[in-house]
Amino acid sequence: MAGELVEFEEGTIGIALNLESNNVGVVLMGDGLMIQEGSFVKATGRIAQIPVSKAFLGRVINALAKPIDGRGEISSSESRLIESPAPGIISRRSVYEPLQTGLIAIDL
Repeated sequence: MAGELVEFEEGTIGIALNLESNNVGVVLMGDGLMIQEGSFVKATGRIAQIPVSKAFLGRVINALAKPIDGRGEISSSESRLIESPAPGIISRRSVYEPLQTGLIAIDL
């Protein structure tokens, strides 16, 4: 299934993206130094999601939301799918302060 987490035999986690009849394209979420074409991989049955919490503010995390700043684990009771639909334009807060990019063609 697209977006499903997969695990390679040496422990690297990836996200299945390109599903074709005879192969699967996977984005690696680790170094994957031992992975090569034909490596054994298993489906986890879980869709890619990350924990969410205000405790993440000011922290440095990796692609799987694991802390890499040496300040310990981050507690979170909620999680969110990585690929989730954006809220509708009506339910969003209005933008009161424009984001200046420095590119005249965009900032007009």
